[in-house]
Amino acid sequence: MAIISNMRPDIVQTSAHRILVLDGAMGTMIQRHALEEADFRGERFADHPKPLKGNNDLLALSRPDLLRGIHDAYFEAGADIVETNTFSSTTIAQADYGLEDAVWDLNLVSAQIARASADAWTARTPDQPRFVAGSVGPTNRTASMSPDVNDPGYRAVTFRTLVDAYRQQMEALMEGGVDALLIETVFDTLNAKAALFAAEEAFDLQGRRIPIMVSGTITDASGRTLSGQTAEAFWVSMSHAPLFSIGLNCALGAAQLTPHLEALSNVASCGISAHPNAGLPNEMGEYDQDPDAMATQLQTFLDKGLVNILGGCCGTTPDHIRAIAELVHGRKPRPIPSDPNPISA
Repeated sequence: MAIISNMRPDIVQTSAHRILVLDGAMGTMIQRHALEEADFRGERFADHPKPLKGNNDLLALSRPDLLRGIHDAYFEAGADIVETNTFSSTTIAQADYGLEDAVWDLNLVSAQIARASADAWTARTPDQPRFVAGSVGPTNRTASMSPDVNDPGYRAVTFRTLVDAYRQQMEALMEGGVDALLIETVFDTLNAKAALFAAEEAFDLQGRRIPIMVSGTITDASGRTLSGQTAEAFWVSMSHAPLFSIGLNCALGAAQLTPHLEALSNVASCGISAHPNAGLPNEMGEYDQDPDAMATQLQTFLDKGLVNILGGCCGTTPDHIRAIAELVHGRKPRPIPSDPNPISA
């Protein structure tokens, strides 16, 4: 099928004029509701044989009202883009719950919930159109590394299996009305390559294209992804695709992310996104950095002209996003270089 160009130019064109604000953490907001098993089951999965508590993606079907409220809260705080609640909505990730057959509905309905919220806020603030990014997580399998230290050649998933899972997810997200696909929290570049390959298959089957965003995660102070790549190498591995943006999220706070984001900004020929955590986790795994402290650290991103899209990851809330929206107001986005700096050998 011939692909019809339908890039939903609004999000691309809008990003050329101002820094777009991405929403904050979905999981952090869900945890505030202290949900029980029944909240996740709803009527459809009341008799499901496996425990479902903690499967946040399932809330699209059991508690759509809760998700709509979270999206609305982020838009009210000033976000331009919200992510669908589909980080783990692949057959691979949902296999742990025995919910592979529900994956299409999880993605479709999640996208529709976010789309309805975005459309309502766009109607309310037409000078600030709102957008939806379809969240595509890394899955709980890695294609590059063996999970068995005694069998380094073993792989828990194949490239083709990843492609098929991602393609199904992306098609459902597109049918649900997302403006872009966000392949995020990439720890294994081969998984991300499978997602990019799947996106092209989904575009072909849908007969249209939408922008692709990619966001990797630097796992520690070494400045590398879990599969061993530096920020520059990550860009080289992804640069064959026509990306709307590339960036970094999760694992680190803004202060720790700065040098790696700067390295990426120096070489990438597309938009740069960043959605760091609210600092580093404390001894209890919780995030203590308040909105003002996070905004102070993010000021460096703006002073250095590093970003086109800015938001929050783990531990961030609408209050954090409100502080970010105020911080970027009136600031120019990073110019997209036509000839980025070459990467030295």
